[in-house]
Amino acid sequence: MRPYVLLSCAMSIDGYIDDTSPERLLLSNADDFDRVDQVRAGCDAIMVGAGTVRSDNPRLLVRSPDRRRERVERGLPEHPIKVTLTAGGDLDPESAFFTAGDGEKLVYASPPAARRLTPLLQRATVIDTGGAGDSVDLGLVLDDLGRRGVRRLMVEGGGGLHTRFLRHRLADELQLVIAPVFVGDPAAPRFVLDGGGLPSGRLNLTEVTRIGDVVLLRYLLR
Repeated sequence: MRPYVLLSCAMSIDGYIDDTSPERLLLSNADDFDRVDQVRAGCDAIMVGAGTVRSDNPRLLVRSPDRRRERVERGLPEHPIKVTLTAGGDLDPESAFFTAGDGEKLVYASPPAARRLTPLLQRATVIDTGGAGDSVDLGLVLDDLGRRGVRRLMVEGGGGLHTRFLRHRLADELQLVIAPVFVGDPAAPRFVLDGGGLPSGRLNLTEVTRIGDVVLLRYLLR
């Protein structure tokens, strides 16, 4: 059985998830970061794209000691499984994705990327997704995660990965935080990419929560 897929994103009022400055633009506030930590603690795995691993160098760990302890008491590892996808194989073995925490790390890769990365990534399991060409099939990834016991998957971006989940109708829920800022730079990364194929019609809004100066919108997609 495939996992329940939750997309999580914070964006500016005009739809950007970052700006083009060297430093990462922090769109959430402290209370919302704590909410995200709580959501992470309730998931079996956290997924980001390889571009996010390169640009943001995320640790993808549960920060709260209490939440880590609660996971252990439930028979779970302290931190969810880390998951990334790569078609080109451009991943640094010393990035925080691989070095932070001692939990399981999975890298789903195209056949050429898998051949390159398998001897390099000693701290992770590299899974060759097979098939022709150099793409990574999200459906095959979800099938494999389900077989590994992942029942709830949190996808934290970036925009390209979120767009693929939405276009292929593979997401169950969207948690979208709106920050009170404008970016206004067409070169900056956006929440979703252009090109069509996104869900049509009105989404099912199930929750609106004010968290300090940001707003959480929760949508059920199917």
